[in-house]
Order: sequence, then C-alpha cells, then structure tokens
Amino acid sequence: MAVAHKDRIDRLNLLRRLIPRSSSGQGCPDARQLLARLAEHYEASKSDAARVRAIQRDLDALVKDGCIEAVNPGGKPQRYRRKADLGSNDPRLWAYAQSLMRSLIRDAVPEKRLERILASLREEGEDFGLGDDKLCILSDTQRLLPADFKEEVLLAALEALAQSRTLQATYRDGAGKQSRPELHPQALLQRGPRLYLFALKNDEAAPLRMYALHRFTSAKVGEGPGRRAEGFCLQEAIRKGQADFAGDGAVQLELRVRGYVADLLRDCRLSADQVIEEEPDDSPFSARVRATVPETGQLLRWLLGCGANVEVLAPAKWREVVISQLDKMRSVYGTGSAG
Repeated sequence: MAVAHKDRIDRLNLLRRLIPRSSSGQGCPDARQLLARLAEHYEASKSDAARVRAIQRDLDALVKDGCIEAVNPGGKPQRYRRKADLGSNDPRLWAYAQSLMRSLIRDAVPEKRLERILASLREEGEDFGLGDDKLCILSDTQRLLPADFKEEVLLAALEALAQSRTLQATYRDGAGKQSRPELHPQALLQRGPRLYLFALKNDEAAPLRMYALHRFTSAKVGEGPGRRAEGFCLQEAIRKGQADFAGDGAVQLELRVRGYVADLLRDCRLSADQVIEEEPDDSPFSARVRATVPETGQLLRWLLGCGANVEVLAPAKWREVVISQLDKMRSVYGTGSAG
C-alpha cells in the first residue's frame, strides 16, 4: 500500500477492518458512519467537513488499492464493503487460516470453551471470511440491556488492574449508601449484563468483594501498589460459583427430567461427574440425573426456569427451596385472572 507514514498505514488498516465483507448494500457503512467510530483518529482536522474529507481520502486510497469497493457507485452517500474475493485464492492465506483455526480449537476444546473459539475467529478471521455475518455468540437466557457505567470508571479499573495499583473510588451500594473505599483490584468480570470488580477493601485481607461497576460514581488510579488476595484465581472462583455470589459449597443434585431438559442434559452435562439414567416406563419423567454442581443463585434460577420439566429430588434443602419459591409465585398469581 503506497502510504508514506506509519500512523496512516495503521489508520487505513483499522478502517479496512471496520468495513464488513457483505454481498449487498444492507449494513454497509458510509464515510460519516465510519468517522463516528474512528473520530479520535481524525481529530487533527479542525472542522467536521475537513474530517469527512480526510476519511474520504482514506476510503479512496483503499478503493484504489483494491481492498474495498463502493456498493452504490455514484450514489450519495457512497457505502463501502470489503471485497469478497480479496486474497480468497491465495494458498498462503488459507494455510494461515487453517493453522489459526486448528490452534484455537486445540486450546479451547478440552475445556469446551466454545465462546473463546468464536470470539477469536470473529476477531482474527475477517481476512478469510469469518466475520460477524457468519459467526455469532448468543446467550440462551433472556437478554437484558447492559447496566450503565461511566467510561472513566472502567478505564481507571483496567489501568489499576494492569499496573497492580490501588483504585480510589466513590461507590454507592444497592441501598443507596455512599462510601469512598481504597480498593485493591484483583479481576474484572462480566456476568450477564453487568460488570463486576473483584477487589479487597482498604486494609482488609478478606473478604474479597464484588463491586458492580455501574454503582461507581467516580474512580481514579491510586498512588500506591495494590495488594493481592491470597490464593485468589479468577477461573477457579468462576468454577466454584463465587462469581454468582456463592461460597465454596457444592451440592449433590438429583433430578427427574423430561422434555427439552432431558434432551439438553444428554447433550450438555451439568458437570463432569453427571450420571443420567432412564426412568421406568410408567414414570411421568424420562430420565434421572445426578451431578455435583456449585451451590449458586444461578442454579436456582435455572431450576425454576425449567418449569414442569424438572423435579428436584435431592438434596431435601434444595427441594424445599424450589417448593417455597413456587408457593410465593402462586401467592402472586393466585388462581384468578389479572385485575
């Protein structure tokens, strides 16, 4: 690519990656849409019109080099797509693609981390046709809009984590009480639509707390070094259910299942030690399942979400919890129609 300066080369590469490989005009961006996503790279231009001209020159350079093309030549505004056949017949590209895919699969499959494979392929695979239009990660729970948080709070949390520094925070808890702790960040976790920071507070050696990022009203990186929580491992905490505000407890679960839940657990086990057995012919359920799982709120939500396709047999405490929740629901809904 005939471009003189490295910063412009980097900018053009970033611009090219933002333009999708699409067979139609639907979803193909124009210059202003691309500028909105890359505004910080065109701040040297003093006016909006000058910034549009600057990005248009970059788009024209990519068109000239054969990297992109206009889907509506002569139209206003012009929309762009990455050329679908760019390098598609280059054996070196496909050798690289196959090597990348094998490496990702080899690393992720033992732990069944399928989301890691797809996320990496979406990021790395644009050049050989595996972008957002062909790969997607979709949650099987009800999708909620993410909780609002301040950008500067997330930036400060990431900087404190990366530099192993303290975080000076103003935090408002769920009851509305405000505090100004000195935090010692350990890890950042997205759980559903909310972000949480694992951190020690002030001079405490324990407990390790989870702070919801949307409840920070301000945060900045502190001057001092952050302390590490003894024995903390993020992946181990997730495996034990601590990311769902649980302790270290596990439960020996025994269920009777039917319908889609029986099919699901035959394909996707609750745990590595899951045992599934067929129920007798006269049983209202099709299978009996035994598994050791973390004792979390997520487990309760899943059991309740399965409805009449699951019966909790053991432990007795969990059966009682489910019955109690059903009684509370019955008191809300009653037997009559809504008033």
